[in-house]
Amino acid sequence: MARTLATLLAVGIILSGAAPIANDRVFRSAHHDYKLVTVVDALVQPWSIAFLPDGDMLVTERPGRLRIVRRGKLLPHAVEGVPAVFAEGQGGLLEVVPHPNFASNRLLYLSYSKPQGGKQSTTALARGRFERDRLTEVTDIFQSVSEGRGHYAGKIAFDRNGYVFLTLGDRQVAPSGNLEAHPAQDLSNHHGKIVRLHDDGRVPTDNPFVNRAGVRPEIWSFGHRNLQGLAIHPDTGDVWENEHGPQGGDELNLIQRERNYGWPVVGFGMNYQTGLAIHTGTHRQGMEQPVHVWVPSIGISGLMIYTGHRFPQWRGNIFAGGMVGQQLARLTLDGQRVTNEETLVQGIGRIRDIRQGPDGFIYLAIEDREGKPTPILRMEPVDRTK
Repeated sequence: MARTLATLLAVGIILSGAAPIANDRVFRSAHHDYKLVTVVDALVQPWSIAFLPDGDMLVTERPGRLRIVRRGKLLPHAVEGVPAVFAEGQGGLLEVVPHPNFASNRLLYLSYSKPQGGKQSTTALARGRFERDRLTEVTDIFQSVSEGRGHYAGKIAFDRNGYVFLTLGDRQVAPSGNLEAHPAQDLSNHHGKIVRLHDDGRVPTDNPFVNRAGVRPEIWSFGHRNLQGLAIHPDTGDVWENEHGPQGGDELNLIQRERNYGWPVVGFGMNYQTGLAIHTGTHRQGMEQPVHVWVPSIGISGLMIYTGHRFPQWRGNIFAGGMVGQQLARLTLDGQRVTNEETLVQGIGRIRDIRQGPDGFIYLAIEDREGKPTPILRMEPVDRTK
């Protein structure tokens, strides 16, 4: 009897030679039919994928390992030189992103939950030089002023001018009493913020809050919750971000300088314990509205804007992963508006990250909350005329 994809993933079967999974099952979509191919298997909570100019793929594993996939094979040993991480709860090694000029400077960026002593930790951004399969000269170029149990965020993106954007979660500080007094609304800390930095961690002089007393000058936007995706449009330069809402209300946001995105004052989610509304409402003057909302939540994670040639009808579309929803959302854009959503690859597992490879295929990191071995999958088009 043919085994289902879910069964294959559950038992951790390694499919050699990057063979299609689920017996060559073809998935249907509005524009492109596709299949899923296992690139590598047996990863432990992969959270981020990055591609290097020489074709290598880097993968972060949440417990604190950076892995190399070379010519379709997962190298047996983790990369040396990765900083120690606070690998508890939602903490660990988060994102990996190469510098835009990596081919010449070999600089690699890692976000991670940094131990602060005891059970304390915060989000940090480290930069190191990646040569001969190891990291050297590793140093933290930014450290968040925040504390809490989770919601580290840590998504990294470079814009066309070489500035680096980093997302910082609200650290699960529960809303109570005066919602406007929540740390995500307070500009003296980094709870629920996006920051903008030079590639060496210096603060750009044209950041919106520079030279304001009592305000962190790194801040670009605020009023965020648990930011799990960040992508900059290669043509327009628009900064897109997605984040978890509580018990519903996942958001896709267009990020603009100095704007307040409302958490926890406005939103579309509910209290986990009581099922009652957290927010004062869904709208308020001076607070930004999301471009797109998922109610119920799909546990949004990862964000990508497709520009490749393998799926020509998907160019310019936004892709967002779903963990709880175990799906991939494809959003059609008209300028800065979402005009359509299609659900892809349902039921394959928790999608933690989405990346476009240099080959134009789409790569998915599948993560298991309990740490069972999971794969990196590749979406490949199937000619529907055959």
